[in-house]
Amino acid sequence: MADKEYTGVGGYIEHHLINNKLQLVEGSEFWTIHLDSVIYSLFLAVIFLWTFRRVAKKATAGVPGKMQNFIEMIVGFVNDQVKDSFKGKSKLVAPLALTIFVWIWLMNFMDLIPVDLIPAAGQQVGINYMKIVPTTDLNITFGLAIGVMLLVFYYSIAVKTPLGYLKELFTHPFASNNMLAQIAVAPFNLLLNIVETLAKPISLALRLFGNLYSGELIFLLIAVFTLDMAMKELVTTFTGPLMATVQLMLTFIWLVFHILIITLQAYIFMMLSLVYLDMAHQVHDDEH
Repeated sequence: MADKEYTGVGGYIEHHLINNKLQLVEGSEFWTIHLDSVIYSLFLAVIFLWTFRRVAKKATAGVPGKMQNFIEMIVGFVNDQVKDSFKGKSKLVAPLALTIFVWIWLMNFMDLIPVDLIPAAGQQVGINYMKIVPTTDLNITFGLAIGVMLLVFYYSIAVKTPLGYLKELFTHPFASNNMLAQIAVAPFNLLLNIVETLAKPISLALRLFGNLYSGELIFLLIAVFTLDMAMKELVTTFTGPLMATVQLMLTFIWLVFHILIITLQAYIFMMLSLVYLDMAHQVHDDEH
């Protein structure tokens, strides 16, 4: 992409919100790959798999180490959530929930790295645009949500049979023992189910994206706090260190609060995925 000169506080923020893009078709935004989002998400996936595999290979029944304790705590926590939320029978759901929770948490965690640290290093080797938080990219959050929904469709058809799933679309949520009444409400049931089906991935993707994007934006606003003062020539020998101290305090406060946000968003995405998968395994009495 052609480089654009960004000046001032607004330019600084805008520059940090642009992905490193690879256009497969010139002039088409649709056929574009966000290289930074793809690379960082895959890199964090490898870190996740390597760490858990390494701990599993070295796991001992004796006195466990700190890392084994930590991993077992995460696995136990996710397993408890699966038992409470998922009533179906599938060996895939628990590992999927663990993957969703840890992978999204790792992608969210990138938001806690100083906003200029890695992008500045990239600029030294000619990479002018770099967003290091994959979950601030709608392509990534929608990709995750669509992946979950594909599994929901698969289990809905596999558990209920294609005919049973199609019947559910026309007979729920409003069901009636009267044939004429059921035929009358069938179009409304279909419409509601279509809206619900579309709303699930959209809400999953936008909730995660919105929270992480706003979090990154706040870090950027804190970062330019002293820069803005300097540009207005308000920083003196006395106020310069004071402004830097205020900036550090604001960063620390938001950092502590943001740790809760990134964990909560990973947990919410995992729990909603479990709920949707559980609904896909539910067979209504009139579908037997």
